[in-house]
This record gives sequence, C-alpha cells and structure tokens, in this order.
Amino acid sequence: MNTKHLLRTFIIFDLIILILLLPFLLLNKEKMEINDTVRSMSDEDFIELSEGYVHYELAGPADGELVVLVHGFSVPGYIWDSTTLGLVDQGYRVLRFDLYGRGLSDRPKVEYDLDLFVQQIGELTEKIVPNEVFHLVGLSMGAPIATSFANDKPEIVKTITLIAPEVLAVKEADIFPMNVPLLGEWIVGVYLVPFHLPQSQLDDFYRPEKFPGWEERYLQQLEYKGFKYAILSTIRNLVKMEPLVEYEELNSHGIPSLLIWGTEDKSVSYEAIVKLMEVIPEIETLFVDETGHIPNVEKPEIVNPALIQFFETVE
Repeated sequence: MNTKHLLRTFIIFDLIILILLLPFLLLNKEKMEINDTVRSMSDEDFIELSEGYVHYELAGPADGELVVLVHGFSVPGYIWDSTTLGLVDQGYRVLRFDLYGRGLSDRPKVEYDLDLFVQQIGELTEKIVPNEVFHLVGLSMGAPIATSFANDKPEIVKTITLIAPEVLAVKEADIFPMNVPLLGEWIVGVYLVPFHLPQSQLDDFYRPEKFPGWEERYLQQLEYKGFKYAILSTIRNLVKMEPLVEYEELNSHGIPSLLIWGTEDKSVSYEAIVKLMEVIPEIETLFVDETGHIPNVEKPEIVNPALIQFFETVE
C-alpha cells in the first residue's frame, strides 16, 4: 500500500469536509436554548404540552367570542399583531401562539408534519380554553392545519377563515434537493435559514417599504437552537400534506367558511384559489387589492372588519 498516497487522500478528504462544514459552522446563529431561564426572563405566557412548552397569548374579555389564530410556515405569532388588536378592541377574546419550532415555542426533535400541528392546537385549546367553541383562522400553511383540525373536531369550530391559504400539493421534485439526507441539512444551514428566509420576508408584502424592521424581527427566532431542524423537517413533510383533500372534507361538514386573498400574492396564485373555491362552492370570499401574501398585516382596516362581520353572521 502506498502510504504517501493514502495520507494524501485522507488530507484531501479532510479538507473537503472542512470546506463543507466551515460555512455551516460560521453561519450558525443558533447559540441559545429556549429553557426555563429564557421563559422566566420573558413577560410572555407559556404552557407545557406533550411535545414541549408553547408560547401563547390569550387576550380580550373573558366573556368575549373566542377566536383562535394559526400562523404559517415560519413567521410566528407576531404576524397576528394587528389582527389581535382589532378583534380585542371589538370585544373578542383571541388566542394566538407559536407553532412548534417557531418563535419562543420549543423545538422538539420530532416529525414536523400536519399531525403534530393539529395535535398542538387540540392540546393548547383543551388546556387554555377547555370546552369552548371558537372561530378558527389559518394563514398560509396555517390554513390547511386549521382545516385539518376543523375536520377532526367540527363540533367545536364555529367558523373557519382561510387567509392566503396553501392549496396545491407539494411534490418531492418541488423540494429537491432539500429531501436529500445531509445535503438538505447543509443547504438549510448555509443558505436557506441564514439568508433566503430572512431576505424573502419582504416578498410577502405588496408595499414592503411600509413595514420597516420586519426582517429584523424575524431574525430573533433564528438565535434559538432547533429552528433549522424544524424548518427542514417541515419542508420534508410538506409532501404528505394534501390541502385540497382537507378543504374538500371541510366542505362536507358545512362549517361557515371565509376565504381572504391578496390580489398581489406571489406565493398563492389565483389559479390555486379557484381550485379551492371549486371544492368549497359556498365559501365566502374577500379579495383584497394592493396586498400580497399577508393581507391581514397590510390592510387590517379591511380584513378586521370583514372577519368581524363574518363572525357575527353565526353568533
């Protein structure tokens, strides 16, 4: 055996590994754990569920109609700030929270799939607002999550509102190469989480210049360990989510439904929205001009009154 050749091979291999790992390590912002110390230093509310602690807020009068808000893929519960303020101001009680892996909620080492998030809603509402019926609102990926929950427990969902809902199924080819072991982890660590996700936050807006500091606020959750894992696991499990199947089942339950969509949405196409309306023919619709993927943030003066008017039709 040629010892020099073998040694040179090992050195080259080690250098390749170092080159691959160096950006992964240098760009890793996850320096902190979400633990009892972090939670005790915060003024926020937390509750322990089966998969860990969940960060939540319950606001509004105790006797108000209850509304539960479910956020989307990666932006946590602060995306509902203006919605919460508007509903509470009109006497509603609002429960919002961070999905596992986001915001200040724990990042358990589990599969981040539809079942996990539906279970999270169920456990949270059972502990915080037991035996109550409520209006359910889901945004983006939160729409099929909320719909799946409503399909499981239609007896406690008074109405459901789908804002900029994910509609079309994701295929393996759509997430390639994120579904390749090790390569997906590397891409998430050196590109997707440190660069793409923060920089793409403003793409959700029609007029991003009106929302200074939005990207910086998003960056805060990247400091806690487990965010990259949660994001990658969610991406890999998107292929198991079939939104149209969930919406079709929702239609069979007859739960009053409202669709809200921004006409400048770059994430959810009009063609996708048409497919949703075909499987829920009786769904009420509100198209909001000059808004992108988060019309509840860009035009709360339109979305909030529409929500309240819709809720009042079944009170």
